[in-house]
Amino acid sequence: MPLREWIQVARKRGASDLHLESAATPVARVRGDLLAVGEILAPPDVKAMTHELLGPQAWEQFTQRGSADLSLVVGGTRCRINLYRTIRGYAIAIRLLSPSVNDLRACNLHPDFRCLINAHSGLVVVSGPTGSGKTTTLAALLEEINASRACNIITLESPLEYLFSNRRSFIRQREIPTHSPSFEQGLIDSLRENPDVLVVGEMRTPEAMRLTLNAAETGHLVLATMHSATCAEAVTRLCMSFAPEIQGSVRAQLADCLVGVLCQRLDFIETHQLRVPRCELLLASQGARGTIRSGNFGQLSNVIQSGGDDGMWSFDRYQRWMSQHKEWHRPSAATAVVDDPPAALAAPATTATPVKRTPLPTPGDNPEIVIDEEVDLSEIAALAKRIEDRTP
Repeated sequence: MPLREWIQVARKRGASDLHLESAATPVARVRGDLLAVGEILAPPDVKAMTHELLGPQAWEQFTQRGSADLSLVVGGTRCRINLYRTIRGYAIAIRLLSPSVNDLRACNLHPDFRCLINAHSGLVVVSGPTGSGKTTTLAALLEEINASRACNIITLESPLEYLFSNRRSFIRQREIPTHSPSFEQGLIDSLRENPDVLVVGEMRTPEAMRLTLNAAETGHLVLATMHSATCAEAVTRLCMSFAPEIQGSVRAQLADCLVGVLCQRLDFIETHQLRVPRCELLLASQGARGTIRSGNFGQLSNVIQSGGDDGMWSFDRYQRWMSQHKEWHRPSAATAVVDDPPAALAAPATTATPVKRTPLPTPGDNPEIVIDEEVDLSEIAALAKRIEDRTP
């Protein structure tokens, strides 16, 4: 099957990810579990899919590096795709994305999280394990800004996943390395582009973290993601990424500019047959700032537990809210846009006669019946015969 048909199979099963590999069974991740969705793939077929996705120029870079990232619409579904080589040959990992950008409510997130984007400067970190929906939450926060106030927003992503439409804000999306060679260079350039809000797809290196902190400290609202299991782990990883001799100044810088850290995991709600994020939220209260400054990161969990009045959420407290919440938003199914419809779906030309569209009648003309679809004349004749037989 072509790649777009594999994606349609995964989408019909409600999958979040699809994995194809030479000489292996294709599998899809449905509600967190991997399920086989077809027979073993022939290596030439997977290689042909990979080559078609990349094109001749990118193929040369792929053969040298061994992997490639891209995002595009395939079979009517926007996908984030990673191509790589394995011991069996070529492999494709595909993340099936939502067709549109949703706000916090549509992402089944607590409305209190809007406090993260009420600030006009500082750092907001969205963290969690791989596949926990960090990018979707980041897009929801950005869409809340887009709908509520006029800002110049610059995003740095690798690759671009969600495409935004300008509403009240002006959003300039840049892909790494297509539009800038690295996150570091993109951050340096963005500070000369008059931004109000910066979005950093992922803080991967100490240099990117340093530039992100500097941007948050100089009057910009910066939204960034990183991998971690808890809010305390995200703060620890951010500070410990630097050399020991400068970690004290980094902790002070982070304590001064931090707005909040949101960490999330995906839970499956059996009664609603739905996966929703379970979250932990650390806000920059006086207690949190002092704990970060002193480097007592192990105490951050206690700060969150006792910070309910300040708007903080622990995983346990958020779990209790989830158990009481009933109005979950269920994503609507996207309409597929198939490039080449299967031949089996085409109507046979010998049994159906297309009737041309006739113009609408003008006043004073005799009205005519306008038929704008294919008509099976044999079925009409059989229906007329049955009516005639029943007529006395």
